[in-house]
Amino acid sequence: MDANAGLILIRITGEDRPGLTASVMGVLARYDVTVLDIGQADIHNTLTLGLLIRVSEENAGYVMKDLLFKATELGVNIRFYPVKNSEYEDWVNLQGKNRYILTLLGRKLSARQIEAVASVLAEQGLNIDAIKRLTGRIPLDEQKENIRACIEFSVRGTPRDREAMQAELLKLSGELAMDFSFQQDNMYRRMRRLICFDMDSTLIETEVIDELAERAGVGAQVRAITERAMRGEIDFKESFTERVALLKGLDVSVMEDIANHLPITEGVDRLMFVLKQYGYKIAILSGGFTYFGNYLKNKYDIDYVYANELEVEDGKLTGRYVGDIVDGRRKAELLKLIAQVEHVNLAQTIAVGDGANDLPMLSEAGLGIAFHAKPRVVANAKQSINTIGLDGVLYFLGFKDSYLEERGRL
Repeated sequence: MDANAGLILIRITGEDRPGLTASVMGVLARYDVTVLDIGQADIHNTLTLGLLIRVSEENAGYVMKDLLFKATELGVNIRFYPVKNSEYEDWVNLQGKNRYILTLLGRKLSARQIEAVASVLAEQGLNIDAIKRLTGRIPLDEQKENIRACIEFSVRGTPRDREAMQAELLKLSGELAMDFSFQQDNMYRRMRRLICFDMDSTLIETEVIDELAERAGVGAQVRAITERAMRGEIDFKESFTERVALLKGLDVSVMEDIANHLPITEGVDRLMFVLKQYGYKIAILSGGFTYFGNYLKNKYDIDYVYANELEVEDGKLTGRYVGDIVDGRRKAELLKLIAQVEHVNLAQTIAVGDGANDLPMLSEAGLGIAFHAKPRVVANAKQSINTIGLDGVLYFLGFKDSYLEERGRL
């Protein structure tokens, strides 16, 4: 570094207006200043601009004087801080340290929630480099539908105990009604390409086999088996066989009626629209039934559906199924197979589900998200969404509301 050049940190704050940054840069340009770092934020029309510059010693005084005049003209505050070369070199040496993104999500976010998360990061020795809001401007009327708030922390460093940090964040999410995602900030995170969904209680707000059972008059029996299976108390294959057997004799016309009245989960329409717009491949990997998976495939232009096929004879269910059962192990295999077919690295894949049989694919995917899931699933997943709809996945992928072109889908 030029021994005859000095380093100056400049901080400018005040009311934002078009051309302010250009005016400041115009002053610096007259003195051939090198900009070593720059950052700008605008909160409620209030600007904060930071600059780290290198300027020759002979010009340093002129630069500060002209900037002071320009700041007065613009009606903003300006401060100058000298920076030692050794401090700058220490800052440069931090380059290459681990970087992470912590996403905080909820219906609304309070100072208590943000303080709790920031304290966990501090305890782990992680430094917050930047914070930005991903959701649109939040209305004051909290009674409006589908209100959501999301902020993203960019942090640097290496957690002292990653598992302990994850456990503490999970505990806080339950206590403070918020969701979080902690991901390494790398190119894979920014280039996700394949997303695989469970269907029942994820894309739709029901377990279809329970709906079928109600029509067959065996609702209570099937629901009890379903709950035990989802909690991981009994083997999925065993429970599936038992439940399907109870559907024997049900007319297939019932399936069409149920499909036409499926309760779609909050946020699915918006999520699917955005994913298709940005070129994601989408798959349903379900322990449910292909009939309903194909209904959703046609509705949302989904690329792949793998589920279970019910056997039909003379227009009625036989109480048996055709082919292999799509269980937890099979879901994980299918995720890897589709990734291979689509030439997608596993680190670029996402899996979303709610039940114990989703855990294998959640673990296999680059980003596994438990959605309104059973306690055992939340405890074993690295990310979870429990406070808002399925479009919360978009924020874990780094989307900002302002990116999304069709305002009606927000």
